[in-house]
Amino acid sequence: MDAIVMVLGWAGAGVLLLAYALVSTKRLAGDGWRFQLLNLAGGLALAVNSAWSGAWPSAVLNVVWVGIGAVAIARLAAARRLPDRKPRATAG
Repeated sequence: MDAIVMVLGWAGAGVLLLAYALVSTKRLAGDGWRFQLLNLAGGLALAVNSAWSGAWPSAVLNVVWVGIGAVAIARLAAARRLPDRKPRATAG
C-alpha cells in the first residue's frame, strides 16, 4: 500500500505542476473546467499521500485546495445551467 500512495503523491504533484505550466504558458484558461479538474485531482492525490505520510500541514493545505477547486467547479456548473450568469471573478 505504501508504494501505491507514493505513486499517487507523485502523480498528484505532476498534475498540479502540469496545470500550473499550462496556465502560465496560456495553453489552458485559469478559469475553466480543465484547470479546475486538474487542480482538484492533483490536490486530492497529494492530500491522501500527505495524510498517509503524517504530513498534516500539507494534508490540510491540500484538503483546502480541493475545497477551493470544488467550489470553483460548482460555480462553473451553475453558470452553465444559467447562461446569463457568469461566475464571479476570483483574485489571484
